[in-house]
Amino acid sequence: MIETQSLCKRYGAFTAVDAISFKVAPGEVLGFLGPNGAGKSTSMKMIAGFLAPTSGTAKVCGFDVLEQPLEAKRVIGYLPEGAPSYGEMTPVEFLRFVGDVRGLDAAKCRKRIDDVVGRLQLESVLQQPIDTLSKGFKRRVGLAQAILHDPQVLILDEPTDGLDPNQKHEVRGLIRSMARDKIIVISTHILEEVHAVCTRAVIIAQGKLLADATPAELEARSRYHGAVSLTCENPAVLREGLQRLPGVAAVEIDAQDGRLTVFPRPGAALFETVSDFLRAQKVDFSELQWEQGRLDEVFRQITTVPAQREGARA
Repeated sequence: MIETQSLCKRYGAFTAVDAISFKVAPGEVLGFLGPNGAGKSTSMKMIAGFLAPTSGTAKVCGFDVLEQPLEAKRVIGYLPEGAPSYGEMTPVEFLRFVGDVRGLDAAKCRKRIDDVVGRLQLESVLQQPIDTLSKGFKRRVGLAQAILHDPQVLILDEPTDGLDPNQKHEVRGLIRSMARDKIIVISTHILEEVHAVCTRAVIIAQGKLLADATPAELEARSRYHGAVSLTCENPAVLREGLQRLPGVAAVEIDAQDGRLTVFPRPGAALFETVSDFLRAQKVDFSELQWEQGRLDEVFRQITTVPAQREGARA
């Protein structure tokens, strides 16, 4: 597994990562979330052995990244922020170079290159200099080098940055397929990516770990968890009647789109209650939806300064 214990990185008086501790087991995909400058990339660089921590430890598959750096790096596939490479090389030259550095023999290297090129659909650009490729293709070349040696651990910093929606779908499918027998850590600012591929999410801000939970557990912290929303004509007419229903805490109407949301009291299940009310009132509506919770709202709650102070006190 990956295990960090009180991992810190300081630059003079500035603390970029502040005593972060967590574990990731095989089969888990951990989403590393946080605002810009939160310490996500710095943490991943320390776990990957590319940046020495000021204090604390990081172990990958039992290897301490400081005391056993070569052993740790052999089991890691790492996609750094920005997917750096050698721009004058073509993708196939770059992948051969990476295979040589990784110690793959010629036959295995050819086989692995064929595999990753097919998985990431790089056939059309194999002979172009990397500098001439689009941002999306550069990102896919970076991901190809990370998985070339079929590592036990993948550390991916913004793996879908620059990809179009179809490419994002394909890469997320690839990550899900690899997750069955690997440990994967993904840094992302795209909250939909957490739903798409992550089994757990760690949220950090100002270098501190503020939350560690499954996406569903985080959504359950949203005020929208269990709420019922609908779109209809004249929502204001329904507001008073809905407010009187048992289990209803509040009814709000979005000023922009007129969408009406019914919020539950703790433990109340409102979907059937609201739908029965609408039928009884013979209300025409175009959409009726039960809300799981909104991850973006929870993210804002956790990463704002007041929330951070509360987390620090806890």
